[in-house]
Amino acid sequence: MTIRRAGRDDVPAVLALLDGATEWLVARGRTDQWGTAAHSTSPRRVEQITSFADDGGLWVGETDGRVVGALAVGAALDYVPPATEPELYVRLLVTDRLSAGQDLGGILLEYARRLAREDGARMLRVDCFAGGDGALVRYYEKQGFTRDAEFAVPRVNDVDWLGQVLVQRL
Repeated sequence: MTIRRAGRDDVPAVLALLDGATEWLVARGRTDQWGTAAHSTSPRRVEQITSFADDGGLWVGETDGRVVGALAVGAALDYVPPATEPELYVRLLVTDRLSAGQDLGGILLEYARRLAREDGARMLRVDCFAGGDGALVRYYEKQGFTRDAEFAVPRVNDVDWLGQVLVQRL
């Protein structure tokens, strides 16, 4: 996999990865993480991914000219407790479900560690969905992260979205 900085032209490919991940979750009855709607049809999500590209923090991984993963790094998102030391925050990590088992997420996280070190950050943080069976939290723990703060994002007419911040010292 080749990793490169992404631009606005890559936003549709990143949204397609998110749509594919949502379809995969829905097919397994796991609608509590991202719901059932496509990310590519959400103006808020399109704006978010576009802003990641505009601020220079969006990266894509390609195999044979096809985008198979995306990573966005930068400052922590508003709903996350602030860091107490210099950090780089993983704002998005998504990989192509058709490429499962190739450790694309692990490769992208290693790239994030490299970016963090180059930036002088002493830690890498990420947040993820903490509901369901906790599989996503366990994934990040297997990637070397440890649990930090728990949080909840209120949703209109729905239960709160449960989140977990994880940290890795560099």
